[in-house]
Amino acid sequence: MRYLHRGLWFLASLALLVGLIWVWQLLADARILPRAFFPGPDRTWRALSRGFASGTLVADTLTTLRRLALGWALASLLGVGLGALVGTSKWAQAWIAPIFEVLRPLPASAIAPVLLLFLGLTDSMILTLIAFGALWPMLLTTVHGFSNIHPRRKEVARSLGMGRGAFIAKIALPGALPDIMGGLRLGLTVALILVVVGEMITVQGGLGARILLAARAFNAAEIFAGVALLGVIGLVTNALLGLVETRALRWQRR
Repeated sequence: MRYLHRGLWFLASLALLVGLIWVWQLLADARILPRAFFPGPDRTWRALSRGFASGTLVADTLTTLRRLALGWALASLLGVGLGALVGTSKWAQAWIAPIFEVLRPLPASAIAPVLLLFLGLTDSMILTLIAFGALWPMLLTTVHGFSNIHPRRKEVARSLGMGRGAFIAKIALPGALPDIMGGLRLGLTVALILVVVGEMITVQGGLGARILLAARAFNAAEIFAGVALLGVIGLVTNALLGLVETRALRWQRR
C-alpha cells in the first residue's frame, strides 16, 4: 500500500511537470514576449541537443559537477567534524559557538571579492566560496544534534568508561545523524547555488560561465538550457542524497 501511495504521488508530480512544460510552450507560441527573450521548450531542447552533440555542454556539466562535489565534500568534512567537537564540549559551546553566530549571517557572495584578492580567478576561489557558504547548515545542525543527546546516554557512556572518541562514534553520532543528514541536504542546495555564482564571477568554464556568456550574447535558448540542466542536477543530487539518508536512518523505522 505504501509503494502504491508513492507511485501515485510520483505520477501526479510527473503530470504536473508535463502540464507546466505544455503551458510554457503555449505561452512561447503565443509570443506574449519576443521569442528571442522567451524561448519555448522546443528551442531549449534544441539548444541542449546541440550542446551535448558538440561536447561543450558535457564538458561544462562535468566541470560544474566536479566543483560541486569537491566544495560540498570539503564543507561536509569541516562542518560535521567541527560540529561534533563543539556539540560534545560545554566549553566549546560557551566560547566558540558565539563566533559561529557572528560569521553565519555573512553572505557568501560578500566574501567573494576578498577571495578574488587572495586566490584570483581560479578553481580554488570557487571551491572556497562553496565550502564557506555550504558549511553553516551542516555545522549548525551537527552542533544541534550532538548537543541534544539525552543525558542518560551520557551517563551510560561514563558508566562504561567510554572516552570522548568512543562516545562520539558509538552513541552521539547515531543520535545526531538525522540532524546531520538534514544539514547535508541543505548544504548541497547552497553548494549548487554557489558553484554557479563562482563560475559566473570567474568565467572559468562550467554551467555558470556558460549561462553568463549566453546572456551577454542574448542567446535566450542557451540560458534556458543551462538553467534547465542545473535544475536536473539539483533534482538528481538531492534524490541520491535522499536515498543515502533513507538507508542511513533505516534503523529508526525498525
